Amino acid sequence: MKISYCLGCFYLCLVVMTMTPASAQTPSRSDAPASAAMAQVTAQTGAAGRPHPFTLSAVSQGVLSCSSRINQVMTNMGVTDSSGGAWLLPTAQQDQRLAPLVFEFPITMGGSAYVSATFAPNQANGCGATYDAVFYWPKSCEEVAKQSYVGLKMIALLKKDISMLDGGPNTKIFLMPAGAAGCISIKHEVVS
Repeated sequence: MKISYCLGCFYLCLVVMTMTPASAQTPSRSDAPASAAMAQVTAQTGAAGRPHPFTLSAVSQGVLSCSSRINQVMTNMGVTDSSGGAWLLPTAQQDQRLAPLVFEFPITMGGSAYVSATFAPNQANGCGATYDAVFYWPKSCEEVAKQSYVGLKMIALLKKDISMLDGGPNTKIFLMPAGAAGCISIKHEVVS
């Protein structure tokens, strides 16, 4: 299993517990597909934008067909260079299989969210994506729903403790009590 860590614009790759340079991770192939993928991302970001570091890391490891979707998700979520994460890529055919990414996302109100995103090539929309953002709140789930998710309607309890708020057809918020007075929120979104 290959695990890659992205820290800002520096990429450290770990393979079977041995540190190796990122260039050793990239399969030997023509740079033409990677250049085409980056050209598409650059065209979408415009003159003012630049490809996100997670996008650059994915392309350098052979995830090409989802590069635009990765860049879209990272940009729309507001993920900055201060996030650190890990690609959990297969050892072969990286561009034809699921591309899971986990990362820590610093939150402006303090603390960090754990985000798990998965990108799927060869979908009807080119590349499908979904993510779950998990955050701990030091207050009750009722307070979190009223203060932080204003306007979202509670639609169900999954069973006993976890409530589900409706954020539209592609977005749901799950609130789960944590400890004596805390709450964990999980934002689940399918990107279309």
